[in-house]
Amino acid sequence: MDSARFPGGRVVAGCFISLTTTSGLCFYGLAVYLNAFSKERGWSLSSISLATTVFFVATGFVGLAVARLITRYDARRVMVAGAIVGAIALALLGQVHEQWQLYLVYLLFAFGFGSAGLVPVTTVVTRWYNRRRSIALSIASTGLSVGGMVLTPLAKWLTDHVGLSQATPILAAVWLVGTVPVIVWLIRPDPAALGWLPDGARAAPDAPTVALPGEPYSIAIRTRFFRAMTAAYVLLMAAQVGSLQQLVKLAEERTGAVAAAFATFVVAAMSVIARLAGGRLVYRVPMGGFTVVLGVVQAVSLSILAFSYNTLAFFAMVVVFGATVGNILLLQSLLISHRFGVRDYARLFSRSQLFVVIGTAGGPLLLGWLYDLSGDYRLSYVVAGSLSLIGAAVMWWAGPAEEFQAEPEIASEPAPESGR
Repeated sequence: MDSARFPGGRVVAGCFISLTTTSGLCFYGLAVYLNAFSKERGWSLSSISLATTVFFVATGFVGLAVARLITRYDARRVMVAGAIVGAIALALLGQVHEQWQLYLVYLLFAFGFGSAGLVPVTTVVTRWYNRRRSIALSIASTGLSVGGMVLTPLAKWLTDHVGLSQATPILAAVWLVGTVPVIVWLIRPDPAALGWLPDGARAAPDAPTVALPGEPYSIAIRTRFFRAMTAAYVLLMAAQVGSLQQLVKLAEERTGAVAAAFATFVVAAMSVIARLAGGRLVYRVPMGGFTVVLGVVQAVSLSILAFSYNTLAFFAMVVVFGATVGNILLLQSLLISHRFGVRDYARLFSRSQLFVVIGTAGGPLLLGWLYDLSGDYRLSYVVAGSLSLIGAAVMWWAGPAEEFQAEPEIASEPAPESGR
């Protein structure tokens, strides 16, 4: 990559491919494995769902450790280690025959996903881009949706046709190919080590080492904005992920099995389109206000879905919901980097994610419990819409996401070698 051409595009491409692989075979793939364990092992959905909750919570704690490591060492080392561990966990998944084994393998899987997923990827992209950060992050994070559109159906087809025990070693090989060589060949941890500045400017020869600009971690975590934004995202993601996990069953009850299979594709496809559009729009409007609007739109779409029995009206709201899915997750990383700079971005993002994972893990359990309680999804989706609306209100209370303006300081010591 030591060439006259700015390598940022290749870095973003590597992050995109890595997220495509890990999300398709892990984040979205969990629903496939849940279904396979239920059918092949005869285990209850509640016991498997609890293992999924353990996975998400463990991922949050792994993110904290990863954030510290990639601040000190080459992010690729951490990502490659996580990718290898994730592949091992995926291969072992098909050999699980006791429920306690599932919890252990999911803990291992959480380590792999957390070490090669959003925390390191968004940190790397944030270092490479400043002015065009929203576009770069929107492209890289689109891998999340593409993975669900491309690799998750592959995982479903394999588990249906050859069974879990034979499918997971094949999927583990796909995981390895889609992560390790991509991380090693395409991703670079920061531009300074290659003589570049963010966005493509060349660093002057013999220029002094410049500290990354940003609010110190100890100050940022005490601000009202950080705390309120994190609380808002707990609610927004509880509503979003809970609704996503129940969407296929909801669609099947309301529109039939054939249309239900199309519902997740519509959400994923719309999230890709909306994320790419949002990446270009977000710096032209107040970022905090944009997040509030998305939270309200998500609340409205989920509330209408609760009472939609007409197929056309149902899928119209699925399209609207997909647009919010595409942007809400993207905005979390943008809000943190925009408001607090890049100095301690990894630690701030992972700290926020540790709490947000409560919503990610708890949303599906809450909506499923409400379904069991009431016998249909009306109450579940009304509650999801209410959570999203409250999240939007909390985000509004956080205040504006004013851009961090402090001038970069000259570092008193050389920055840690990114290739260390």
